[in-house]
Amino acid sequence: MSTGTRAPGDTDDGTVGKRALPARAPRSRPPAGRLPFPAVVAGLLLALAAAVLASLALGSVRVPPGQVIDALTGRAGPSPYRTIVLDVRLPRILLGVVVGAGLAVVGAVLQALVRNRLADPFLLGISSGASAGAVLVLVVGVGVGGGITTTLALPAGAFAGALVALVLVYGLARRGGTMTGPRLVLAGVAVSYILSALTTLVLAAAGRPEHFREALYWSLGGLGSARWDTLVLPAAVLVLGLGVLLALARPLDLLLVGEEDATVLGLDTARFRAAVFVLVSLVTAVMVAASGAVGFIGLMAPHAARLAVGAPHRRLLPVAALGGAVALVLADLGARTVTAPQDLPVGVLTALIGGPFFLWLMRRRPEGAPL
Repeated sequence: MSTGTRAPGDTDDGTVGKRALPARAPRSRPPAGRLPFPAVVAGLLLALAAAVLASLALGSVRVPPGQVIDALTGRAGPSPYRTIVLDVRLPRILLGVVVGAGLAVVGAVLQALVRNRLADPFLLGISSGASAGAVLVLVVGVGVGGGITTTLALPAGAFAGALVALVLVYGLARRGGTMTGPRLVLAGVAVSYILSALTTLVLAAAGRPEHFREALYWSLGGLGSARWDTLVLPAAVLVLGLGVLLALARPLDLLLVGEEDATVLGLDTARFRAAVFVLVSLVTAVMVAASGAVGFIGLMAPHAARLAVGAPHRRLLPVAALGGAVALVLADLGARTVTAPQDLPVGVLTALIGGPFFLWLMRRRPEGAPL
């Protein structure tokens, strides 16, 4: 006779079921990609502020922290320290913030457009194309007497070169409607070498030895030519480009599910890709014209951002931008201090770190693996 009581593990129909398992203990920390977005942004802002202050104080000439604060707050009178902080280091550091953020955002978007996390403006040859276009402007002399200022002529030439390189790489890597990561990287490396050789040929044919220094600068990357007037265009392009890409976050997310599914959901993938390719080429061109071809920031920063906040671009792009800014400011600090008083090209340090990271990524991901 039923007593109306139920033994532990009995089911609703009166049958005896298996004993319920105890609830799993909560994890001690959130899984990768699920960190709180505000906490990540706040942490990166603090890291960026610390990196900026350290870069202002350290270098071939060490500036006392009190002098740095006085110079930034306007309390310091005319002095060598004030000149070093405000006229030499601060424009260079701010350019590093802008360029690092821009390259990281471009890398994150390229990885979504081609559905491969090996994509990067440097590895895909876009930076080399932008460098070639900028050097061609220097050799031809556009802007010296043609009514176009050099400030605008260099980014325009870099934009044309970046767009040509991107079209070539994408066309060479896409065969039979498919595109694998190794094929994309090989096409990018090949186009990069070809454009570098053409750049050298143009310089040699021009017979202007003074241009070889600028060509070397763009090939290795550096922030040493930063001035207050050279910050305006890169900063404006970064703000506008990031704003547009954030507005396009949902279409970028749709590309992650696959081209066919994105088309079914109403996205014209071909037109969308073409428009965004033009936009990222413009951003890359302006950054390269200002700093040279700094490699691997656009590869590493998006990966770190994905581990922190996941793949949705509304969270990914701001975190990648902050991460890229921190990375390039710290890399430039190393470039100014490792061989002080001589500056080391910042692209050398980013390559020393990014190269092994890329090889690890290639080994970790199987060939043809989807994004």
